[in-house]
Amino acid sequence: MIHVQNISKSYDKVQALNNISFKVDKAELFGLIGPDGAGKTTLLRILTTLLLPDNGTATLNNHDVVKDYKKLRNIIGYMPGRFSLYQDLTVEENLKFFATVFGTTIEENYDLIKDIYTHIEPFKKRLAGKLSGGMKQKLALSCALIHKPKILVLDEPTTGVDAVSRKEFWEMLKNLKKNDITIIVSTPYMDEASLCDRVALMQNGKILSIDTPQNIIEGFEKEILEIRSDNLYKLTQDLRKFENTDSVFPFGQSLHYTDKNKDFDLNSILQYLENKGHKNIIINHTKANIEDCFMRLMSSKENE
Repeated sequence: MIHVQNISKSYDKVQALNNISFKVDKAELFGLIGPDGAGKTTLLRILTTLLLPDNGTATLNNHDVVKDYKKLRNIIGYMPGRFSLYQDLTVEENLKFFATVFGTTIEENYDLIKDIYTHIEPFKKRLAGKLSGGMKQKLALSCALIHKPKILVLDEPTTGVDAVSRKEFWEMLKNLKKNDITIIVSTPYMDEASLCDRVALMQNGKILSIDTPQNIIEGFEKEILEIRSDNLYKLTQDLRKFENTDSVFPFGQSLHYTDKNKDFDLNSILQYLENKGHKNIIINHTKANIEDCFMRLMSSKENE
């Protein structure tokens, strides 16, 4: 469905994308996961024919993003990161406008957007600019779907919305897959990676890894310790100076620690921290998550 081959893009001296290649299957929910500046938005703008690549090719449903851009725009639904609907039009007026642009009507494709639009239909006479973040998100998704696209492209759709709206949104995406819609979504939230069929972990315009979330996690070979004490900042600094430390990264109110040695001595770590004056030290074994994998992959690339 989506084939990207050796795509590169730069802005003056900044290399936004560096030789990116991947494929997305029909009706797959594919995630681009990475921090701000990773190149996610640039890549999605190329796929939606809004930017020209410097090098490489990309095809969606066998249409080239450069040569067939007019055809592609009829089969793509695009939801940019910034709310870009007409804020001085009502909910209903926005939806009617986008339906008209694509030569269709709300009634014709209502079944596709019904589960989403019913959340905001009671407010259809409200100006779009007066909606909450969660409702703006649902309206933007409805407008992106009103022409029944084959491919849905979403650029950080859950940024800036509450946790409940985020959960609802991902449930909606899972339901859309049942309509054979191919979805490619970008997000800076590592916890959302597990909700995708496959993910590409991105950093500095490069793809670090592509696989299912489960396979990426299972590929983490090191044992992880979750360590806490009264002073998180001092704990971080001291552990980074410990001779057996492989990696130390903050995770909420604790640290995730990996050791250079496979058969490490837990007591030696505890003794070291006690000698450094730490109190109320708690050390537990924990399982790797996507963020652990991302941080390890990023560190590996930096050390190459």
